[in-house]
Amino acid sequence: MSENLPSPTHAIRGPVLTFTGDPFQQGLEDTMVYESDGIVAYGDGIITHFGPASEIASQLPGDIEVKNYGPDSLISAGFLDSHVHFPQTPMIAAFGEQLLDWLNKYTFPTERKYADKAFAASVAEVFLRENIKNGITTSCVYCTVFPQSVDALFEEAQRLGLRIAAGKVMMNRNAPDYLLDTTQSSYDDSKALLEKWHGQDRLMYAITPRFAPTSTADQLDAAGQLWNEFPEVYMQTHLSENTGEIAWVKELFPEREGYLDVYDHSKLCRPRAVFGHCIHLTDKELHTMHNTGSAISHCPTSNFFLGSGYLDVFKAADPSRPVRTGLGTDLGAGTSFSILATLNEAYKAAQLNNKKLTAGHAYYLATRGTAHSMYIEDKVGSIAPGMEADMVVLNMKSTEIIDYRMQFAEDIHEALFIQMTLGDDRAVQATYANGKLLYENS
Repeated sequence: MSENLPSPTHAIRGPVLTFTGDPFQQGLEDTMVYESDGIVAYGDGIITHFGPASEIASQLPGDIEVKNYGPDSLISAGFLDSHVHFPQTPMIAAFGEQLLDWLNKYTFPTERKYADKAFAASVAEVFLRENIKNGITTSCVYCTVFPQSVDALFEEAQRLGLRIAAGKVMMNRNAPDYLLDTTQSSYDDSKALLEKWHGQDRLMYAITPRFAPTSTADQLDAAGQLWNEFPEVYMQTHLSENTGEIAWVKELFPEREGYLDVYDHSKLCRPRAVFGHCIHLTDKELHTMHNTGSAISHCPTSNFFLGSGYLDVFKAADPSRPVRTGLGTDLGAGTSFSILATLNEAYKAAQLNNKKLTAGHAYYLATRGTAHSMYIEDKVGSIAPGMEADMVVLNMKSTEIIDYRMQFAEDIHEALFIQMTLGDDRAVQATYANGKLLYENS
């Protein structure tokens, strides 16, 4: 134990799952840690102890109450969501369109409402409450073109103690006039928000050009310039989600080699760049992603819902040029706040690529894998001393059919697969963020 750790003040007990490395590169046996009866102790928002209950109990101060969730629970690092649109919460489950028509018919009219700060705040409250109910403690979030929508989200996230990256959408063309900014105003507004929020408590700023079709080349260049000035922040955008979108980008940027080259030319490919979707990347683009340290956010529920396609996460993880890959719900084209439901769809995407996504690989994606993609695996995504005390406790028998099916589970791998196939928000028993119990399923 490091002498720099705080003194433990709380502890929870039960089966614990975590990862010490990347199973896509090193194999599950060398990276997945399952403790059938573990204790996690923490203080001042930091994990101080983790290990078998038989060893850890005697190391804790005698006055600490250990909350025992019992053998039918599972304690894990809090889930992470690397691509989600909080303004689309009111339009989740919108019928019948593919990406570009869906944006025009549903998304843009909804986002107009966020000019009203009070409306934005009301949605932020619902959005973050649903995140917590689903065990999500870290997110990378799109706001709207209106700066007040960013303020609303950060204010609520700060109140709750969540780790959030978010930013104002930059968008100066190919959208309704009421949602357009300019190259200069988008730079000025983004810089002001960044200076106000980045590094406040657990908040992080993400420079957010919506996607290449809604930004001129000079606006993308301005985003790259802002990032040069503040290289410690994030950049998030969309990439190669839909074949029609890719063809449109080629029309709009005929001088560029392809979709990713549009961003790379504006200096937007580098560490802490999070690109949503990335379904249809070429081999050369995957090499560029690897070489620049850029990350993919895999959004399977959204990709199926909009008929966009299905990412091959194993191709992305090719050991010859692995690309950092995390998981995204992509609400509101994504159809569930549940990370378990998202893993269910990720399994199906792998099946359609003739690959098998094991439960261990899936839970890695939902925790340490997404933390790695966001360059914060030293802070969140794992259960270990020194990590931030973000944890989710699952009830492994949350519904009658899961309870019944679990009678026949032969090992932890099968038990985990049952959860990600049949589970939803009802499986989340408790959510802790920064050492505080934010949600308990009664």
